Amino acid sequence: MQTRVIPSSQESLPIVGLGTYRGFDVAPHDPAYKQLPAVLGALFEKGGTVIDSSPMYGRAEETTGELLSIHEPRSPAFLATKVWTRGREEGIAQMEQSFKLLQTDRIDLMQIHNLLDWQTHLPTLRKWKEEGRIRYIGITHYTPSAYEEVEAVLKAEQLDFLQINYALDDRGVEKRILPLCRERGVAVICNRPFGGGGLLGRLKDKPLPGWAAQVGVKSWPQLALKFLLSHSAVTCVIPGTGNPRYMTENAGAGFGPMLTDAQRHQLIALVE
Repeated sequence: MQTRVIPSSQESLPIVGLGTYRGFDVAPHDPAYKQLPAVLGALFEKGGTVIDSSPMYGRAEETTGELLSIHEPRSPAFLATKVWTRGREEGIAQMEQSFKLLQTDRIDLMQIHNLLDWQTHLPTLRKWKEEGRIRYIGITHYTPSAYEEVEAVLKAEQLDFLQINYALDDRGVEKRILPLCRERGVAVICNRPFGGGGLLGRLKDKPLPGWAAQVGVKSWPQLALKFLLSHSAVTCVIPGTGNPRYMTENAGAGFGPMLTDAQRHQLIALVE
């Protein structure tokens, strides 16, 4: 799988990861739980490492921690999660719980979810980064109404990551946010890369473009992800799934040539 550098450190990061929203919010007695070790296996086998979770994803952090603790050989996971509460002490308690649930003493990326009380949490994150408890600091959002605030925080603070919504049918970040991240040296993780699900439903019965095979693409999900990865400001995409076959398919977007500007414009026209 291809990698891209995290601008603040020059560390290489595989460009396709895994989101745990819904897919990992399951208990061990649930039949869906039995598929999840194979999901992680497919991610790692293809060279991916990024696993993104959040306290707001129900049991996802706990499930992730359980499965990584028994993974053999030792998991190469790049663990990302979030703080999503108000108040300094409340934030510390929630993040300590994330360490416990993920069964780790170091989290690679801690993100302030939806910018909730970010001024309060940021000093804690900076302290923990200095102490080595977390490696990177980020912010997240997924609604265009928040873009103005996201821009203001990116301009005012030195951050390592932004996680933001970006999809073939949701391209609002292209105008200002992505160029700002490139200018400020902020790595970009794309959430909701399938536009919340409606995008693939609209595309599934359409034939793939004739050039799809030339860029190593065999399906619309792969092409939708590769569209995002073809933007120079994007570092990683994190499609969510609890299905090993889908994880393997999604990871395939991390291989082969990226799209040309002409190919990107053709996809935009198709969707519009």
